[in-house]
Amino acid sequence: MSLKIHSNKPVQLFFGFLIGIGFGFALQRGGVSDFNVIVNQLLFNDFTVVKIMLSAMLVGMVGVYLLRHFGLARLQPKPGSVGKTVVGGLIFGVGFALLGYCPGTVVAAAAYGKMDALFGGILGMLVGASIFAALYPRLATTILNKGSFGNRTLPEIFNICPWRVILVVEVLVLGLFVWLELNGM
Repeated sequence: MSLKIHSNKPVQLFFGFLIGIGFGFALQRGGVSDFNVIVNQLLFNDFTVVKIMLSAMLVGMVGVYLLRHFGLARLQPKPGSVGKTVVGGLIFGVGFALLGYCPGTVVAAAAYGKMDALFGGILGMLVGASIFAALYPRLATTILNKGSFGNRTLPEIFNICPWRVILVVEVLVLGLFVWLELNGM
């Protein structure tokens, strides 16, 4: 079945659209498309965003490796580098600092009807993407490929079973959740 879906672009787009709506709904229901929740996260007063993002990461890690284990998915990581990480972090950070939304939450907030997210966020992402696309040829030859670390995953880098990495990350994150709850965060 997954091969039929993979070879059918309209079906992929349809499922992507449905999953996107579900993701936006979950962000909205979780409260992370609210500017005040995001600002309070940055001020270390409300850890809702951290809890939701880490929960998504935990579920995603297990889900991806289960799909991979059963032959329903394969990993295709893109090559990374220090340059790409720094440039991406700066672009993300500037947008986040100016508007108080990340790309996922800005789309959810815009869909909910928040005008600052629609005009500042969506328009800002389009302008930013256009500027990056215009600068990309120069950036690709100067900054982006500095400090390349390839396309290996953490289990490949450490030459260990992926489930061991997942287990360690799961225990650490669950420990963080317990600590946050015990400290009323």
